Amino acid sequence: MALPENMIKAVYIESVIPSYVGNPYIEALPPEMTFEQVKAGLIGKVKFDAQDIFVDGRLRAHMIPALLDDFFQPLSAHISLEQKLSIMIRRGYVGRNLSDGSRNKHMQNGYERILSGDMESFRFNHAISTASSLLLLGCSGSGKTTTLQRILSTYPTVIFHEKYNLTQVVYLKIDCPHDGSLKSLCIHFFRALDKVLHTDYETKYVKKRHSIETLLSLMSHVANQFSLGVLVIDEIQHLSIGRSGGVDMMLNFFVTLVNTIGLPVILVGTPKARPIFENDLRSARRSSGFGALLWEPMENPTPTIDPQTGVPSKTAWRAFTDVLWKYQWLQKRDEVLSDEVRECWYDLSQGVLDIVVKLFVLAQLRAISTRTERITPKLLEKVYEEEFKPVHPMLAALRSKDPERIAQYSDLTLPGIDKKMLELSSAIADVANRDDSPHVIYEGNEQAERLHTLLIGMGCEASRVIPLVKKVFVQSPELSVRELVPTVLDWYESGNYEPEKAKHKRATSVPKKDWNTLDSSDLRFTFSQVDGDGMYTQLKNESLIFDVDSWLQEVI
Repeated sequence: MALPENMIKAVYIESVIPSYVGNPYIEALPPEMTFEQVKAGLIGKVKFDAQDIFVDGRLRAHMIPALLDDFFQPLSAHISLEQKLSIMIRRGYVGRNLSDGSRNKHMQNGYERILSGDMESFRFNHAISTASSLLLLGCSGSGKTTTLQRILSTYPTVIFHEKYNLTQVVYLKIDCPHDGSLKSLCIHFFRALDKVLHTDYETKYVKKRHSIETLLSLMSHVANQFSLGVLVIDEIQHLSIGRSGGVDMMLNFFVTLVNTIGLPVILVGTPKARPIFENDLRSARRSSGFGALLWEPMENPTPTIDPQTGVPSKTAWRAFTDVLWKYQWLQKRDEVLSDEVRECWYDLSQGVLDIVVKLFVLAQLRAISTRTERITPKLLEKVYEEEFKPVHPMLAALRSKDPERIAQYSDLTLPGIDKKMLELSSAIADVANRDDSPHVIYEGNEQAERLHTLLIGMGCEASRVIPLVKKVFVQSPELSVRELVPTVLDWYESGNYEPEKAKHKRATSVPKKDWNTLDSSDLRFTFSQVDGDGMYTQLKNESLIFDVDSWLQEVI
């Protein structure tokens, strides 16, 4: 019998952990991963070819947004969360062992609850729960949902135990409904279960207009029937205390899932959800059993400097940005991330991972559309000011470090990011269609555009390159760009290019509005990056001003 794509047949690997040995649910899971395996399993796979830097800007505009979906750099917090989740799933199955009868006890208790309509009913009072729970809170954009999805993707969704003729759902992730009611939450549960199992529980149970108590009992029974490993409820801040029957009813529901049903639960939300669990979080015993993990934006501590090498220590922020910085499709990119750009980047994003990556993506698109072709503090500030206005209040609150201000903006969303990327892509297309653009000069010959850009990147003058590129494609159109480069460079160095009158012609001056497109070593580019009265300071920061005072001190 062919299994659905999201389902695999159980293959049992004997565990080395005594409490896991002989438990089919646990031994059918992938083996526990080492630190290196976790890191390799979570890291995002971004397709990046250095040669793509030299393709037309319109094509690069399609490559850059891939970072929004594919880039993921594991941090210590992500590794820690993976370990917690790994333990939660396996420990939850210890008390619902298929081979020793404990699962059947939970099933019988679930049936008793359905008959009585009482979530506290049971037939076997010695059905033990080994499940635990976790409350994960953090502002939107801090990477909670993305990290959980990547961790969960290292597990199979559904496992079929042919030997026992049973189906095991390893994890189920649902979003808390916007109306905030527990009844809607149950509906979302059945809908998500139907999606992974191709069943019809939503129609079977929901359309019969069962009471919320009956729905909760059915939900817990079905979770036991399919041996659900962990239930992840995201956007928990949407839960309404009023519509859900009050704090006590909500907490009792979650506690029942964990302590009575034996189902591990992870609740994920923003700080807006904190009032629901405030009393429990303050309690020394945490009677509801929720361990809390507060996920803060990444910090930017001052790195310590190694006295022997002079190299700054690798903080999480430096490590993260160093990796992300490599994924640039810009022709005048700086290979090493400067401290000036790094500090500006952090100040604008405040370490919120979603904003960090989106700012980087939009900055690259802006760099191409303005022909700057590199990321500078001035460019980052411009993009932040024009494209991130909806999140300015939240980021300003984070910047202030004032808890009361931060509490007012617990949700951080950046709407219309796709629209902004389309607008910048359109601007890039307009640049490509200018009369002086390579696209127009070479009449849409992408190979010629690529060769032109490659030569400019090697320091050749555009006015001398254009006739050479045109000439070489007339003479040898069958050769690749790689094969044509030596020929054109030889012509360029020998001065063998057309028209002859251009041989001794001085390079045309660059309009002031285009100084931002010049090389980083050009003082006109430096001038374009600062206000007029800040040029001296900028030159001094770049060690281009002779320090007379220091020189005199050394002489004296």
